[in-house]
Parts: sequence; structure tokens; C-alpha cells
Amino acid sequence: MAPTLFSRTRTATEPEYTPEPWPEIGETWKPEGVIVSQRFLGLAGAVVLVYTAEAGVNGVYYAVACLGCTYLTRAKGGDHYISSEQTAGEIANAHAAQCRALPRDLPTRPDDATAREIVGRRLHRERRSDHDVTVGLTAFHLDRLALQRSTTWIEEELQRLADEKPEILTAKPRTYGTGTEFTILRYLKR
Repeated sequence: MAPTLFSRTRTATEPEYTPEPWPEIGETWKPEGVIVSQRFLGLAGAVVLVYTAEAGVNGVYYAVACLGCTYLTRAKGGDHYISSEQTAGEIANAHAAQCRALPRDLPTRPDDATAREIVGRRLHRERRSDHDVTVGLTAFHLDRLALQRSTTWIEEELQRLADEKPEILTAKPRTYGTGTEFTILRYLKR
């Protein structure tokens, strides 16, 4: 009896099963400006992403985002950016192991006006009252999934803002290397 249990062969009438990609878990979702390197599945089905963008002047940095709840981070303890994919994976895995969020719809790509508002809000959050802040593209890592824009688009938007609002943002050629350095000016004390 045992040999017949294991000797079954596939007949020509049995179709080969090929699973469909699941867009709800992000398998086919590739937003512009985002490089997804790892995906983790939460307890109730929400996907936790490890992602990055094109390497900037200071190298590659990673962010972690849950597509079910509001969890989003670009730092591991304090203000240290996540600089290794392994560390980002550990953070994402730890979140996925305890997250009970259900999957949400994937974020839709915003129109240009909404994307400009996202950039403006990020600059406002980065602005300080006691010192000027050099803003790098890593400042936008948390916003990459919402922006869904290329690095070039973000740089062009920063340049546009620097031209239109020089009292808030300045642009100058980098001292070392190529490209432009953007600086958010401190709040003026009254």
C-alpha cells in the first residue's frame, strides 16, 4: 500500500498551477523613486517594506514602512540613519512579528501639487530655530512611498523652492563633489 501513495505521477489532464502575483502585498508595486529590497509579512497580512532610493552623496540609507499601520522609520535608535540593509531587515522583521494590522490599499501616486505639499511639509519639519540645516535627500526617505517621485524630481523641486523662497531655502554648488547643496534657513527670531 505504501508504494502506491508515493508513486503517483502527474497526468496530462492535470493543469500546472502557477500562482498569480499579489498586488495587495506589494509584489508588483514598484513606486517611482523607491527601491524595495525586502518585504516581511505581518501577523494579519500587512506587508512591511525595507526600501531605499538612489545612493546620495553620503551613501545608501534605508527606511522601513508598514503598509498596514502607520509604522515608518529611517533611524535605529535616536538619530542614526539606517545604513545597512541587514539592520533595516532586522527592524522590519521585528515590527512584522508583532504588527496585527490588516493590509491597506497601496498608496496612489499623488498629483504634482500634492507632491509639492509633501516636500514643503518635510522642509518645515526639518527647519530649526537655532541653526541652519543642510537638507539631504535622506531627509525625504520617509516620504518616498507617499511622493512616488524620482530623486531628480525632488532635486528640481528643491531648486524651484530655493528660487521662489530664498528666505527659507538656499541652494549652492557642493563644496566637495558635484551637485547642489540645499540649506534650510533657521526661523527668524522676532
